[in-house]
Formats: sequence, structure tokens, C-alpha cells
Amino acid sequence: MQTSLLLDNVGKYIDLQEEEALFFVSLLKEKMVKRKQHLLRENEVCYYSTFVNNGCLRGYTLDKNGYEHILQFAPPGWWIADMYSMLTGQPGDLYIEALEDTEVLLLHIDDRNRLMQEIPKFERFFRIIIEKSLVTFRQRLMENLGLPARERYLLFCKRYPTLIERLPQKQVAAYIGVTPEFLSKMRADMLRKK
Repeated sequence: MQTSLLLDNVGKYIDLQEEEALFFVSLLKEKMVKRKQHLLRENEVCYYSTFVNNGCLRGYTLDKNGYEHILQFAPPGWWIADMYSMLTGQPGDLYIEALEDTEVLLLHIDDRNRLMQEIPKFERFFRIIIEKSLVTFRQRLMENLGLPARERYLLFCKRYPTLIERLPQKQVAAYIGVTPEFLSKMRADMLRKK
């Protein structure tokens, strides 16, 4: 199991002794997710925090018309979960799907709770990543409410620089809240103005 990227991620926020790192790693489950395979679907309970080692996941919802609203991309080094479902134990409304063949590490909610109980500094780690997630989602909501599509696109490019060339235009459009046709026209206009 490849864990260096994960341990680097954790190491940004807390210092682990070798035995603590080994205990943490022992709680993880490695999984390969094929392109277009779902880790989670609407109306399922989310039991896992998912860390992306390789590949890319997306978290999205469907509105009543079947239109996708992408809430998050998770490239290597990112975490993803349906936090509402995980924290309440209720079925959620988030889909988590692989955009390409993806290697993930899964941490079950019971193991996360055990980890925080046995190594209290993990409570700090998970608090920090949840706070960062909350700030990111709030910031994104404000951007979607107040910024024109062009600025939302530029922020997407800044936030996900490694994904802009890898993702289909349809995925980028769904993330910034425009149609693929509008995004194509906007990108063409931006290229002409350079």
C-alpha cells in the first residue's frame, strides 16, 4: 500500500511518531476504482473518508431535472466524503465517481473515531481538514453567487491547475455552473483576447 502522499498530507498539520503512523496506516483500506465507477451514490450512507493517491474523483449531486452539479474534484492528495451523511449517519445526496482509474485509501468512520480516541492529535488533523473544507465550500458558494462565469473559470484553473487539461469540458462546465457550449465560447473569446 502506497501511503507516502497521505502521510505527507497528515504531516502538514500534525507530527506523527513512527508507531502512530503505522497504527494509522493499519486502519486504511486500499481500493482501485475504475473510471466511471461510483464509490458512493445518492441515498447511501457514507461510511468512509476517501483519500486520493492516484487518479481523480468528483463529488456531485443531481437536481430534479437530472442536471449534474459538481461540488468538488479530488485529485491526488485530496480528501472527499459526504460529510452530511458521515456525521449524521443518514443517507446523503452526494455521488462520488472516478473520472479515471483511481487509487484511493479509505478510512471507515468507526476507525476514524478510534484513531482520534487513541491518538488525540488526529482530532486536530480532522478538525483542520473539515474547517478547510467548510471555508472552501463557503468561498465557492460566494463565488457562484457573485462572480461572472469567466472569473469562476479562472478561479477553477487556479484551484485545480493539474486538472484543467485532463478533464472533459463537460465536467469543468458543470463545476462552474455553465453549459459546455457556453464554456467553449467563453474559452474561445479568452484566447482571441490574449
